[in-house]
Amino acid sequence: MAWKTLDEMDLNGKRVLTRVDINVPMEEGRVTDSTRIDRILPTIRDIQAKGGTPILLAHFGRPKGQIVPEMSLRHVVPALSHALGQDVTFIDGNYGQSVEALPSGAVALLENTRFNPGEEKNDRGFAERLASLGDVYVNDAFSAAHRAHSSTEALARLLPACAGRLMEAELSHLEAALGQPKRPVVAVVGGAKVSTKLDLLGNLVSKVDHLVIGGGMANTFMAAEGLKIGTSLAEHEMTGTASEIKSKAEAAGCQIHLPRDIVVAREFKAGAASETLPADACPEDAMILDAGPETVKAIAGVFEACQTLIWNGPLGAFEIPPFNMATNAAAKHAAALTKSGRLISVAGGGDTVAALNDADAADAFTYISTAGGAFLEWMEGKTLPGVAALEG
Repeated sequence: MAWKTLDEMDLNGKRVLTRVDINVPMEEGRVTDSTRIDRILPTIRDIQAKGGTPILLAHFGRPKGQIVPEMSLRHVVPALSHALGQDVTFIDGNYGQSVEALPSGAVALLENTRFNPGEEKNDRGFAERLASLGDVYVNDAFSAAHRAHSSTEALARLLPACAGRLMEAELSHLEAALGQPKRPVVAVVGGAKVSTKLDLLGNLVSKVDHLVIGGGMANTFMAAEGLKIGTSLAEHEMTGTASEIKSKAEAAGCQIHLPRDIVVAREFKAGAASETLPADACPEDAMILDAGPETVKAIAGVFEACQTLIWNGPLGAFEIPPFNMATNAAAKHAAALTKSGRLISVAGGGDTVAALNDADAADAFTYISTAGGAFLEWMEGKTLPGVAALEG
């Protein structure tokens, strides 16, 4: 662990520039889901407990260097103040004087960093302007760590820097899951397209012992094996790539698991008439929308034989019942193994979190990452600029 934590920093009497992710969903000017706000509270409170004054930096939406009033972080202040149980001082583009006037124990939030055109260019001048406002830099936004922006990368190199509690938790759990995991390791990778997860699959086959492939990606792999998949979502132009990934897995000693049975339907809608068939028996006029019970049983057996699970993506069209059966059943089994202490389970990605919540399994997993792109790039084995900057 080359990066420092809050425990190693002297924050007493210091202004602490704290990069957070509060890019929360909003409707009619109100926050509709405060999960991201809730997850930064431990960092803010620990900074205060150590005598520091947290000055929060964050982006909101994609204003592309322009001032867009509806993307102002001013709208987030009421929800943030409510969660903290104290007033939060909002500071617009005129940073300097307002920051100097902050009393001890205050919490401040700066305006959307992406209103400045230098932010997404990782402009050093903008980073220096930000650095002049504080004494210490804390990055608590793992979900933005794959972006080399002024507030995530350049700024970290200008001040004494460390990881916040959420960043620390993300990095520690991810290192335990893929860096130095308890073996055997199984990865579940689902989703629509092989093409969007090529780097991910290529990296995982050399890192894990078992790779369970689900969703539309599984259809492409089955087509590569010569199986008929009817009108199913698939990337037929990627079958050669799928075969290459399978060969790479075999060479690395990684066993790939594809559906043994399938749930097919003629319509893609909730409650559509469906049937369960062997994986090699998809009718020409039907589409595969989920894995069947025999597949779930096989996946459960893999989970039971492993000590670490990494999960990204659903096994079927989980948004539309009854095609959430495989994802729900497998997730519940993983959750039960985790609760009994037999499995370390780490999951991440937007669809994944939604699917695990849908299965009422998320709370039992060892760790759920709220990051999307950063979680994927970490799984792909890529260097995350925001993390690398903390390592010096």
